[in-house]
Amino acid sequence: MAETRLSMPGLVGLKREGRRLVMLTCYDALFARLLEQAGIDLLLVGDSVNEVLAGRRSTLSATLDQMIYHAASVRRGTDRALVVVDLPFLAYQVSVEEAIRHAGRILAETDCHAVKLEGGRVMVPTVAALTARGIPVVAHLGLTPQSIHGLGGYRVQGRSPADAERLRADALALQEAGASAIVLELLPQGLAREISASLTIPTIGIGSGAGCDGQVLVLHDMLGLNEGFAPKFLRHYAELAGVVRDAAGRYADEVRAGEYPGPDHAFD
Repeated sequence: MAETRLSMPGLVGLKREGRRLVMLTCYDALFARLLEQAGIDLLLVGDSVNEVLAGRRSTLSATLDQMIYHAASVRRGTDRALVVVDLPFLAYQVSVEEAIRHAGRILAETDCHAVKLEGGRVMVPTVAALTARGIPVVAHLGLTPQSIHGLGGYRVQGRSPADAERLRADALALQEAGASAIVLELLPQGLAREISASLTIPTIGIGSGAGCDGQVLVLHDMLGLNEGFAPKFLRHYAELAGVVRDAAGRYADEVRAGEYPGPDHAFD
């Protein structure tokens, strides 16, 4: 694990060296500190916060103020990892000017390292405008959650030859516009591998196979806290839902039995 902070421009060099990038979502300082200690390279403050923490059914309800609050919390918990923040729905789609204003506010108020936005060639002017103003951008192709209604649900993208060709062209155009990396979500693994090989910037996959230059998962899914969510690509590296239930249950039993707090947990 590197001892100094990574940099967004340095991601290209890491890809050239063949080093795989590791990204997890994160929404608070405590987890940020733990994930950085574990060697995670990039922490994504995702608009998934509203699904994971607020119980909403999609990412569309996340607001700019929410993203700033959580991003600032995550950033305070890091010394090395790069912090990437999702631009929420309608914070960048209305106009390039609004995108610049909102992305600039995120950087100014959180001290994060990059913003992330969804979309292909339609977003090229926005990506170019942001990067020209010193705001690093991570792009996002494939299954784009902010467009979930237009896509007709959570399903693999790029299966048809026309869709695959569109995604290839989108990726190259976003790289040309200055994107530092591209998240590829729910693409056929062959297409994701092909796109990754065609780019000089790294790709970070989720549900797109092992041919990407890195991987990202939602933290709470990876930890086994979200028991109702089990897509094919997800692997649980812990089963914490049961651990939490067991700990809370034992605490409740001891309180009801008058065992907590015992003499060792009270002041005289």
